[in-house]
Amino acid sequence: MSNWQELESKYFMHTFERIPLTLVRGEGARVWDEDGREYLDFVAGWAVNSLGHCHPAVAEALTEQAHTLIQTSNQFYTIPQIQLAELLVQHSCLDKVFFSNSGAEANEGAVKLARRYGQHHLNGAYEVISTRGSFHGRTLGMVAATVQNKHQQPYLPMPSGFVNVQYNNIGAIMEATTDITCAVILEPVQGEGGVNLPYGGYLAAVREWCDEKGILLIFDEVQTGVGRTGALFAYEHYGVEPDVMTLAKGLGSGVPVGAILAKERASVFVPGEHGSTFGGNPLACAAAYATLKFIIDNDISDNAREVGCYLFDGLSWLKRRYSFITDVRGIGLLTAVEFASDIAMPVVMKCLEKGLLANRLRPNVLRFMPPLIISNAEVDEALGILDTVLADFVD
Repeated sequence: MSNWQELESKYFMHTFERIPLTLVRGEGARVWDEDGREYLDFVAGWAVNSLGHCHPAVAEALTEQAHTLIQTSNQFYTIPQIQLAELLVQHSCLDKVFFSNSGAEANEGAVKLARRYGQHHLNGAYEVISTRGSFHGRTLGMVAATVQNKHQQPYLPMPSGFVNVQYNNIGAIMEATTDITCAVILEPVQGEGGVNLPYGGYLAAVREWCDEKGILLIFDEVQTGVGRTGALFAYEHYGVEPDVMTLAKGLGSGVPVGAILAKERASVFVPGEHGSTFGGNPLACAAAYATLKFIIDNDISDNAREVGCYLFDGLSWLKRRYSFITDVRGIGLLTAVEFASDIAMPVVMKCLEKGLLANRLRPNVLRFMPPLIISNAEVDEALGILDTVLADFVD
């Protein structure tokens, strides 16, 4: 253990089960530890580093903005915030934007917006339907919306106002809808829940049901948005437009920023009903604008789609090679490998030894979410390491 790791255990709350690796530098899809050893990064800050580490477009935007204006509060207008809002609206199906600092804050704000909509248009309806296997953040309200026992159990009782139903089951949503329902919140593709894709027609059926009942459809695209799935936003794959969408993670390519986007009719906040001290500050918005503009201008979503297919094909080949791989699933550069037994963590650690960073999603599931600028050659490198590692698990 390095001295940095000893200091962490002394001073930092024990909230993370960390990999014993201290990273000090990154460039593109690679990082280096304090001893100078190089690693290929297929974690990308938990799907955050959309343009990789220290991308010039982001670094230059941060440098220029840091020398110009960092924080003013939302008492005043600032140019980077307005530029980013305009770019998001121009390239999405939504009309209005609010900026936060994280995905959890964006989802909290989206639920507040839905409740306010319920007061205005649904006779005070306030309940939100969410789905099992979802993950919407770590605030207490979003833990209530996140239907995973491991996240809820330590903090019982949960705040009221959420009804949890089975994912990929339109009948469950229909049955749970009452006269106090104001919205349904869904991840188009469940990330933390296992990289679970929607069944054909599921999202369209939810959209139709929400329209029939006059309730809002919220898409949590914190993990799937900004090119991760091979489209700028995951809803584009399914031809289903949300009333409200949340973003974070890859939006700032490493800089903390989140966003709530809403259709005009759902944008019911008035001054004083929602806010943020740091949300939408010039520094974060400059980084996010540079990130989003680079992704749009350089067709990075297409790269995520094409290289994502290449990665999926490679992982599928490994599935045919190793019988203990029971499933490969994903879309774009968000992919999971499921094993027949709980070997995910040992696989992660052996990959680490050979210079590949991977993510244990569940005891028997690995997740790969490399930067969107990853190349086929780097995918080949990662697959080669994974192949070598998996060979050690053959009986």
